[in-house]
Amino acid sequence: MNFALILFLLLIATGVLWFLDRFHARKLRPAGTPDPWWVEYGASFFPVILIVFGLRSFVVEPFKIPSGSMIPTLLVGDFILVNKWTYGIRLPVINQKVVAVNDPQRGDVMVFRYPADPSMDYIKRVVGLPGDRVEYIDKRLVINGEAVPIREDGSYLHPDRLYYSPKYVEKLGEVEHSVLIERDAPAYVPQVLNFPGREHCTYVHAGVRCTVPAGHYFVLGDNRDASSDSRVWGFVPEQNIVGRAFFIWFNFGDMKRIGGFD
Repeated sequence: MNFALILFLLLIATGVLWFLDRFHARKLRPAGTPDPWWVEYGASFFPVILIVFGLRSFVVEPFKIPSGSMIPTLLVGDFILVNKWTYGIRLPVINQKVVAVNDPQRGDVMVFRYPADPSMDYIKRVVGLPGDRVEYIDKRLVINGEAVPIREDGSYLHPDRLYYSPKYVEKLGEVEHSVLIERDAPAYVPQVLNFPGREHCTYVHAGVRCTVPAGHYFVLGDNRDASSDSRVWGFVPEQNIVGRAFFIWFNFGDMKRIGGFD
């Protein structure tokens, strides 16, 4: 369900009723006459829908994390806020950029429309920028010939499954963040899709090497062995970008998770 489209259609419908009442019908009603039903249940909602639509389209948009691909940074059930203008102002519904602001940077946690099905929103961490040579071989990340700094950082307890995963701290650009890498999981990339631009990638038994095309980005989940990401379905086109995730505003199971994240 395209909530943005539904909200836009409600905005148009209530806006038409509001303008009809404000500039025509209201003048014809006798003083003291109650508002008709179409004003009470239609036109009166227009200002509220306009504010919600404006905030959601151009300022911040809420999302709920549906999977564990970004553990330990984001957990299933986290409600997050996404900055809608930091990567440029886009027209609602069609997602067409009209004002350029900033470009995604390595280390950003980015929400985007899933390239294989744009009706779905995905969230991953930006790893490769346009023109970058990205390698993920034997579970080590290398960008443009330089290994990304990483160090061990104990273990992470999965509360829902009661088992531990090795945890590491990785540094992408100026951003340090935690990642999970399972030592016993295979290094090869399973079930690779036939995505646009696959000719820019070389798959080997130990992983994948890709050159990021112009206007595209290479993204990975922080839960490296439990994430379907650019290794599987390819690059994120610039036109699919929704915004940068920056804040956890609620989690029903753990109120301590409220706050910012890396």
